[in-house]
Amino acid sequence: MRSSYKSVLAALIVLFSLFVLNVHAQDKKQAPQLGKASLKQVISAMTLEEKSKLVVGMGFKMPGMPAPKKGEKPKSVDIGGFKLPPSDPEAYDVPEKVPGAAGRTHAILRLGIPSITVSDGPAGLRIEPKRPNDPNTYYATAFPVATLLASSWDTSLVRKVGVAFGNEIREYGVDIILGPALNIHRNPLGGRNFEYYSEDPLIAGSMTAAIVKGIQSNGVGTSIKHYAANNQETNRNSINTIVSERTMREIYLKGFSIAVKASQPWTVMSSYNKVNGTYTSERRDLQTDILKREWGFKGLVMTDWFGGHDAVAQMNAGNDLLMPGNPDQSAAIVAAVKDGTLSMDQLDANVKRILEIILKSPTFRGYKYSNKPDLKGHARVSRMAAAQGMVLLRNDSETLPLAKGKRVAVFGNTSYNIIAGGTGSGDVNKAYTISLVQGLSNAGYKVQEELAKSYTDYIADAKAKQPKSRNFFTPPPVIPEMDVNSLVNQEADGADAAIITIGRNAGEGADRKVDNDFNLSDAEKGLINGVSNAFHAKGKKVIVILNIGGVIEVASWRDSVDGILLAWQPGLEAGNAIADVLSGSVNPSGKLATTFPVDYKDVPSANNFPGKELPLPAGQTPSPMMGRPSEVTYQEGIYVGYRYYDSFKIKPAYEFGYGLSYTKFKISDVKVSSPDFKGSITVKATVKNTGSLSGKEVVQLYLSAPHDNIDKPEQELKGFAKTNLLAPGQSQFIVFTLHASDLASFYTDKSEWIADAGEYKVNVGTSSKDIAKTVSFKLASDIVTEKTHASLTPQVPVDELKNK
Repeated sequence: MRSSYKSVLAALIVLFSLFVLNVHAQDKKQAPQLGKASLKQVISAMTLEEKSKLVVGMGFKMPGMPAPKKGEKPKSVDIGGFKLPPSDPEAYDVPEKVPGAAGRTHAILRLGIPSITVSDGPAGLRIEPKRPNDPNTYYATAFPVATLLASSWDTSLVRKVGVAFGNEIREYGVDIILGPALNIHRNPLGGRNFEYYSEDPLIAGSMTAAIVKGIQSNGVGTSIKHYAANNQETNRNSINTIVSERTMREIYLKGFSIAVKASQPWTVMSSYNKVNGTYTSERRDLQTDILKREWGFKGLVMTDWFGGHDAVAQMNAGNDLLMPGNPDQSAAIVAAVKDGTLSMDQLDANVKRILEIILKSPTFRGYKYSNKPDLKGHARVSRMAAAQGMVLLRNDSETLPLAKGKRVAVFGNTSYNIIAGGTGSGDVNKAYTISLVQGLSNAGYKVQEELAKSYTDYIADAKAKQPKSRNFFTPPPVIPEMDVNSLVNQEADGADAAIITIGRNAGEGADRKVDNDFNLSDAEKGLINGVSNAFHAKGKKVIVILNIGGVIEVASWRDSVDGILLAWQPGLEAGNAIADVLSGSVNPSGKLATTFPVDYKDVPSANNFPGKELPLPAGQTPSPMMGRPSEVTYQEGIYVGYRYYDSFKIKPAYEFGYGLSYTKFKISDVKVSSPDFKGSITVKATVKNTGSLSGKEVVQLYLSAPHDNIDKPEQELKGFAKTNLLAPGQSQFIVFTLHASDLASFYTDKSEWIADAGEYKVNVGTSSKDIAKTVSFKLASDIVTEKTHASLTPQVPVDELKNK
């Protein structure tokens, strides 16, 4: 009887198991699948919990952080006083597709929704180059930083960089790259200015659109960032930016608008900071009204990592995806839907945008990535782009180009320890970096051996003594310049010329300083003076290379040297690219996309950067990572960069748009198509190479608008074009088209963009100061080019600078 009972029970268990399996099979069979069913059907089939997971990332695994033990809930991790929220257990249970990537979304397998992978890298893909028990390497190309690419003023070149960059993203299995970044160079001390293109929104937006088009041509996505008014690293997680709506729209949002409309990036990343009292990721006017409705953005908005404060407010704002995500955010979203503080319609709208991007991703499409991108080919692209974006600032008595075969004495630590790119999330794990001395040797120059050995030994010894970097945000300390006083006279006897490299690095988590950073250190000044005196006494030339990510002071020492080449941070082929320009293999054609002031005090935001710290709430202790409560007021308003220097007649060291060549150019025949504006107008010009070497020129169009009704800058960049490589005597015809929107300014009281009636002056030249010809046209009556809704209203009045 007992055995019979057991047999019956066993049979019942088998039957029940078969029934359950059949039910699951039926569920899976009947559940709509992403890509086969409509999005509406897929979203309708999702549970509230599934939706809450899809809009929240899987979490963040810090490198070297041990996984929790089986059954143990992940714990928060303290990093520099900031507690990382615990990740979803899936972050540990589901193997990473791409080790070192920044984050992943949740998969919902029953509905055919895969997890997609996002990775850092505005200047190259940031992933782990080596993996456990794997003999292969996974290095990526370090492309030139954004300041250099912008200095090319060449959108076709930047698009080519994007095509190469996108290939690495795709072939390494990543779906979306967290870049490019296009915040404005509000102040030269901004720690991440190297990641950003320019002080001007037309340049920033145009370069962003170009690289986005290039990257996304590979079928992978971008995330343009940091939206918006993220112009400092000091207290970046807590800073409240107080700024007028006009300044936001004309300066800090304009570049994003240009990029979104021209290239439709897959995603936009909201920034850490507050704008007028509310975190950007929680502002519906910013994330939905302006971005999605006014500009027609079709992609998704994701937070910066751990950005914002309130998950439900972010959902309601239209910030579709919270990254890197943690289970508490999902739980808050579920609770909010249940209590009515978050509507299901809004949650569904966020889910829909995420699913639309997943549908386009290589992961969903089943792309079989190779892990073998064309790194050699991409290094060639990086080298070519680097040379095209370098800016020749000084070239007395045709010091450059320097003939190959010359013997050179190479000074400065950075000549031997070149900086390819910035630090933090903008860094790239690359296989190599070509130093300046390597590049010079490769190009056929003879480098003074004893001096080179002294530097090499000195730097190696200093590095061995350096403490290990404490974390992601703390680069190793700067190695003091080697004292060369005892060597310089001997080097001046043996070498044909001297080359000095001045290096600067910065990155995520901290802004730069005025002393020993914006300004040269005493040791650097002594190096330049000592070398210059010794070599000039022998009738020999001195050339300075600026291997920097942001602007520095040059006015106090530039007359001591014969040539200055601004090399920026040129990527992994740095030394070869610099040698290409020094030798004349490439004629420099870069132009400044950001102004070099004479003195830091001349900077319009010098008195209010990076703002003021506020008292801590009772019982709260300061966090090095999160910073202190603080605020910054953009009192300079629209007068950023050259808009300020030109309007208030402040002479810079090197103006916006400036850059020399080894040849000469002449702009002539500048004409407008009509004396009266009717819908649009064209401006034509001819550029001729009047020198003896082939080269490229950048033609720049600035517009001076009538300002009787509203305060306006002296002039604003409205068009630019880089010529082809012109042989001596060769000319090129350039045509610009101006539309009504190019004439318009934003009227806050009317919530309208208006082109004012009156006379417009068109200044065409090769920099903001070097104007070859001014022509004009008239607009008979005002044109309202766009109507908006009042947004981003400051909580307090902003007493902005005026040019009246």
